[in-house]
Amino acid sequence: MFREVLRKVCAEDLGLVVAGEAGDGRSAVPLVIETQPDLVLLDLHLPGLDGFGVVAALRHARPEQRILILSSHCDNHTVFRVERARVQGFVDKNTSAVSSLKQAIAAVIAGQTYFSEAFRQVKAARIEDPFSFDKMLSDRECATLALIGAPLTDAEIAERLQISRGTAEKHRFNIMNKLGLKTHTQLVRYAVEHGFTLSSGRGGDGAMLP
Repeated sequence: MFREVLRKVCAEDLGLVVAGEAGDGRSAVPLVIETQPDLVLLDLHLPGLDGFGVVAALRHARPEQRILILSSHCDNHTVFRVERARVQGFVDKNTSAVSSLKQAIAAVIAGQTYFSEAFRQVKAARIEDPFSFDKMLSDRECATLALIGAPLTDAEIAERLQISRGTAEKHRFNIMNKLGLKTHTQLVRYAVEHGFTLSSGRGGDGAMLP
């Protein structure tokens, strides 16, 4: 249903040619490589391979590809990961109107960037917070926290990250110590509240390639 709305906005309202669409991340990557669109509209919550995985694959195959993220997730961790993904725009589906979507698409196609007000507010708040997770935790600890929020056990985290269970337990201990958390419940709550829950294979709205 969401892709139908995107197709209408792109084709009927903006007069763009829709080169193709995909309902999962793994099929989106070869489709983009084959069709070479001017812009990829990409959801982050995709089955099989999430949006961040799609961005990473496209950065390797088509470094020049312009990408506009559309997501209902606009939390601290998601915004941080979007920044590092070096995409050209982000639209928050929860607060942005269709008019904002049109403005974003037009801006990114024209070679500009577009990041929604919600995105910019979350980013600014994190930058101003001296105790934000990105200032307190290493990249590996952030990856571990995301799996804790999934939620996965220490054994499952160790398997996913290809580390020993003892190392996974040490990461968990260090994260709790750095964030001033005392219990596993507090740790999971922190992970959920700050967006450390978005992972591959959890459904989504698909990718659109105008």
